[in-house]
Amino acid sequence: MFKILTSALAALTFCTAVQAQTTGSYPAKPIKIVVPFPAGGTSDVLARMLGQKFTESWGQPVVVENRPGSSGNLGADLVAKSAPDGYTLVLMDVGNLVISPALFKLPFTVEKDFAPVAMVAYSPHLLAVSSKVPANTPAELVAYAKAQKGKLNYAVAAGMGSASHLAGVMYAQRNGIEWGYVPYKGGAQAITDLIGGQVDVMFNGMVATYPHVKAGKIKLIAISSTKRNAQMPDTPTVAESLPGFLTGSFQGLLAPAGTPKAVIDKLHAEVQRIAAMPEVRERLTTLGAEPSTMSPAEFGNWLKAEIPAMAKIVKDEKITVE
Repeated sequence: MFKILTSALAALTFCTAVQAQTTGSYPAKPIKIVVPFPAGGTSDVLARMLGQKFTESWGQPVVVENRPGSSGNLGADLVAKSAPDGYTLVLMDVGNLVISPALFKLPFTVEKDFAPVAMVAYSPHLLAVSSKVPANTPAELVAYAKAQKGKLNYAVAAGMGSASHLAGVMYAQRNGIEWGYVPYKGGAQAITDLIGGQVDVMFNGMVATYPHVKAGKIKLIAISSTKRNAQMPDTPTVAESLPGFLTGSFQGLLAPAGTPKAVIDKLHAEVQRIAAMPEVRERLTTLGAEPSTMSPAEFGNWLKAEIPAMAKIVKDEKITVE
């Protein structure tokens, strides 16, 4: 019995020492950040910004790998099944993650298969239309959509069942309008088609959308935040005409479950350090994003609270992915 106990203690000591050595030298090789959407969208922009700063700080290359598909679930599953060592991460709109359990049969469990690292930023959705749509205000858009019943096409920026999909469904249902839904694997192509007039309307994250508004390529109708944005004080919030309407792009960084706490803490601290840099804060503000100070534990609690909340919305609004 004494030999067994001694062997067990020795094994435990060895594992602890190895973990400490691994954690202490982290990162000792390149890091991969999976973005489960095509290049050019909000998640991609933030991942590349973080990746550059990680490399400057730690001297290790950071590869951003775009793995679009299934409303972000394809790339998320890849990370959930990766080694829990901090070298494979996912940065995505976690709004999709908390919606997906209500709409899809997932190959992973959000609460069990991921270790939250950092809520990187929140940016409201912008309700934007093609320049070909003769509407400049929410009231004009609703009136035009009702007059063109079922003829307008809504661009679903990150696939059916995504946060942008729910935003469009809730907006249409609460206003008593109908439009068709055109799914995209990511926001970049959806915006391209909105600019070209192939689709008519969309809700999409401000980070990826606002530059095209400022360039005059698409028209801004409203913003989905709780209050008006200082950069666009004349643009109404959706909630001004639909009380309580709040959507947006919640960008989070996650690792596979089982990743050592010390690695999670080191990553989180680095994200917070980067977010506090004046040039980064200025860029985020310009893009319309707000950095988050959530701890990993707070981020985890957010996920646990949002999953049943989103399931209720899906049920109440009778949202499906067909």
